[in-house]
Amino acid sequence: MPFNYLAAFPIPVGIMPPKLRGLLEPVGLSPSQSVEVLSMQESDPYGDQAEHLHLQMAVVPGVEEGPIEVPSEAGGGVVESSVPIGDNLGCIEKFTPSISGYDYVIAAWGDSSSYAFNLAEKVWMTLGLTPRCVGNDDQRLVYDDLGLPEFSVAEGQVSSSYHYQLNRNVTWKISNEHLRRYLWMRGSRGVRVFFYEAQLADLPELRTLMGGQAHVALQPEEGIAWYELDIREHKGGLLLQLWASVEAVMPELCLEQTAEGIFWPGAAEPMTHARANALLAGNPVYLDDRFLQKYEQNAFYDSTPVHVWEHWHCSPSYRGQWSFTDCRRVGRNLIKVPMRELYKPKPDREVLHARSFAVDPADIAHVDLDEEHVVAKVQRLLDALLRLGDGLSALGATAGLNKPAAELTGFDNAEIAANGWLAYPMLSRLAQVAPVDMTQQAFLARCKSLHEIWQRVPNGYLKRLLEQAGCPRPELRSLGSLKLLQALLNVVEALNEQEETGDAFASGREPEGWKRRNEAMAPLFLNNDLRIADAHEMMEQCLVTLQDLGFDTANVNAGYGRALDFVMDGVIDSLDRVAAAIEKLLECGDQ
Repeated sequence: MPFNYLAAFPIPVGIMPPKLRGLLEPVGLSPSQSVEVLSMQESDPYGDQAEHLHLQMAVVPGVEEGPIEVPSEAGGGVVESSVPIGDNLGCIEKFTPSISGYDYVIAAWGDSSSYAFNLAEKVWMTLGLTPRCVGNDDQRLVYDDLGLPEFSVAEGQVSSSYHYQLNRNVTWKISNEHLRRYLWMRGSRGVRVFFYEAQLADLPELRTLMGGQAHVALQPEEGIAWYELDIREHKGGLLLQLWASVEAVMPELCLEQTAEGIFWPGAAEPMTHARANALLAGNPVYLDDRFLQKYEQNAFYDSTPVHVWEHWHCSPSYRGQWSFTDCRRVGRNLIKVPMRELYKPKPDREVLHARSFAVDPADIAHVDLDEEHVVAKVQRLLDALLRLGDGLSALGATAGLNKPAAELTGFDNAEIAANGWLAYPMLSRLAQVAPVDMTQQAFLARCKSLHEIWQRVPNGYLKRLLEQAGCPRPELRSLGSLKLLQALLNVVEALNEQEETGDAFASGREPEGWKRRNEAMAPLFLNNDLRIADAHEMMEQCLVTLQDLGFDTANVNAGYGRALDFVMDGVIDSLDRVAAAIEKLLECGDQ
């Protein structure tokens, strides 16, 4: 029977502070749990609810359960509290930091004024972890397991200091799965070594334990002295101080995360790797495209959409080590992938991740599998921009302005034909999962990205074009990209109405109506308003504009996904309108 520290402790569980109870309980086997392996915390240090904790985790050899005596390091919460001093060569040859001879999980050093912390070298080298530092003044070290990959396996603050009180609390946690694997390989137990202090209410149960005295010091009556408990009268209540060592993690591995034998929606029997590999065709699995969010939002993965055989594929991969294959987009928010492809070599946790987004086949019958998805919309946007760039470049040539289309829009047609979107990550960001229940904040962020992509055409180029068309230079100086593009459309459409040729674009006379409002440009102006709609009042105005343009704003009650569709469609149509007008004018000139 494992030793029950909670039952062996003299204070009744019912009056025990929650933090103390957690310190006396073992860690469960859940692989998703994070285990606290170091803590240096002060809560309300000078108040009536003061609670302090100094905790380290010692690596104690042996798999047999049983308490160990309280190490002397329990009080300070650090492995080393001084700097070795010596005047002789080699005087620290045998210097080996430890917790009373035991290894530690966190290398903690402090001199009662300054403190520094890091994951022990043995731990991160044994587990093959990679560190990164985040934060500014409050810096933290984060360790990732890039072999899986698994991120934030261990993390905690780099340093702290003490001047009458801690300037910041410090907590280090490590993945239960990784910690247990390390202890299992070491054949050791993880033992909490800690000092705990709390100001408690003057309760009868504690008074009974004190036996009528104002101050009592207690230790186990039998066996190993695994705790030293001090209770005394203080500030009208009772001050509890505890030095203890408690076995928290045994060298027992977490339950393995496996895709072997799991059920998929609509399946009559569990799926195994062998069965999946034998499926040569059919057995499609439909995934909600939120399955992609994990990969789209992490630079370690490649999730660039690829157009293959008339279909868009979004198959995430990890640094050439593994990849999903044949993940084809269907409908607005679905991914279709053969079961066999799902089980091709990759970590089982990735298959389980996909399983968590699987859609029941019965629900597919009510889904329009031909509805346009966000990736196809972004491609239409790109097509419109490429078309616009070609038109602007050709129109400029008629007026003596020679500038390649790629320099006008920032997109090179030849590069895209050869390598797709690889050279343009902003397209992939715009094409990230856009659920119907998208939040307002996410919608506005996407509108901002949309605006940044299409408005790359240099204002100076548009101004020079309009100057060549006869527009007064002083009136052009204050115009932004939207009004410049609108003015260009007005000029070109007026020429088309008169069935003029491209040679007529350059003119010495001011064109009539070049400053008028053009309804074809309304979606672009709306998108511009949405990208800066931080204030609630501005958002209300944008919703009115959406409604005026024909969008049913009642749809936003379920989320802003449909609003994004509407805005993107409008922007694409506007850009196509400008490109088509320029093409028409230039075609007349070629005849």
